[in-house]
Amino acid sequence: MRFRLLVSLLSLLAATQFSACGQGVPPAAPVAAPPVRPLAWLDTLLTESKVLRQHQVGVALADAATGEVLYGLNETRYFTPASTMKLLSVYTGLRLLGDSLPSLRYLSRNDTLFFQGTGDPTLLHGDVPGRRAFAFLAARPEKILAYCDRPASAAFGPSWTWDDYNYYYQPERGAFPIYGHTVRFYAAAGRAPRVLPRFFRPLVSAATAPPTDPDDHVRRELEANEFSYYISSKKWVDETPFRPGRRLLVQLLGDTLRRAVVGVGRATRATTAAMRVLPGLPADSLYRRLLRVSDNFLAEQLLFMCAARLPAAAAPDDSLSAERVIRFARKNYFAFAPDPVLWADGSGLSRKNLLTPRTLLALLLKLHQEVPEKRLLSLLAAGGGQGTLRRRYFDPAVAATKTTRAVPKQTWLWGKTGTLSNNHNLAGYLRTKSGRLLAVVFMNNNFPADDAPLRQEMERVLGKVRARL
Repeated sequence: MRFRLLVSLLSLLAATQFSACGQGVPPAAPVAAPPVRPLAWLDTLLTESKVLRQHQVGVALADAATGEVLYGLNETRYFTPASTMKLLSVYTGLRLLGDSLPSLRYLSRNDTLFFQGTGDPTLLHGDVPGRRAFAFLAARPEKILAYCDRPASAAFGPSWTWDDYNYYYQPERGAFPIYGHTVRFYAAAGRAPRVLPRFFRPLVSAATAPPTDPDDHVRRELEANEFSYYISSKKWVDETPFRPGRRLLVQLLGDTLRRAVVGVGRATRATTAAMRVLPGLPADSLYRRLLRVSDNFLAEQLLFMCAARLPAAAAPDDSLSAERVIRFARKNYFAFAPDPVLWADGSGLSRKNLLTPRTLLALLLKLHQEVPEKRLLSLLAAGGGQGTLRRRYFDPAVAATKTTRAVPKQTWLWGKTGTLSNNHNLAGYLRTKSGRLLAVVFMNNNFPADDAPLRQEMERVLGKVRARL
């Protein structure tokens, strides 16, 4: 009797649960699949490393050709990506800009040429000098060159470090940059520096007190274009941002072009609608410099140029808004990302940026699918070659003899580094000894000491990956 009663109760319970499911009660959520970590030897290298033990580490590997994910450690966790964010900016540029940069917009009316910025940073830039806009403006037959303002995002990005305003890596953003928004100083030992552009020479003077930081050569006032230099017993070169503005821009352009330039404020909607775009440098020349040496200013201005190319529906007020480009790109270009992209600026200076290793890995695979491999690798820093990887990730050259020539250093890793205080990351491509190309992400956040041992350990670990895969 008791056995029959028990069977009846179990049957009733099963029927009740079946009925509940039939009425739309969701079943229990499935257990998430464990992270991909099939390479036990790599797991041991990473988890038992004394150098990697005290901070957050995320690693992800995949075959670049097939997309097969080979390994993951903390690949679903969010990290501060630093300058690896520049890969997102470049991918957005590849989708929006085409083969050439938009140099400026212009309209000729009667005896006046109206022109306006597109965010192109190459006008008289010291490292990526674009002459197209300069030659165009210098040769125009109109009597008046009239610069028209264009609204843009704030001079500094979200959560940038305010007291880095004096350093070369954080110039202010702008709609029509000139000279890379920096002043360059070249000094011989014990002598006053040569100043370029010459326009700023009257604004430079010798410091009256020694520097608080022994590595400082030039200091600029926080709110003014007034520069002080420190006499040094060594030869030095420095690059210091200046504070841009419409009045200064008009003065610099007029001084450089040797003809009058006037600022006329905002152009009318009819004027801007009729403006044509002057093409500038090939886009790859910007991407190459931006990625190889991790140039923050070029990356930020890239988003401004992308804003200039947004569809009208996405940019109704014609402003150069980095925030608008980011929203547009996340919606239209980054649907492939396995995790939401927390994206605040173009350069990675902001600590509001957050990415997971597997999202960066997905982007590397996407780039490899859409960009020819030779071109893609040429845009990145190369181990033993150039950029931020020039001192690492290469096989040493064979010494030259009387009968043989020196063999060039053999690069086996191309990538984008990302470094902020206590953070160092790498995203790129690794060529194994078997000839296989891997997409590699190696992220390190919150390490408490000097990063030299960390960089050496990353090279050691990736060297093992190169040898074994």
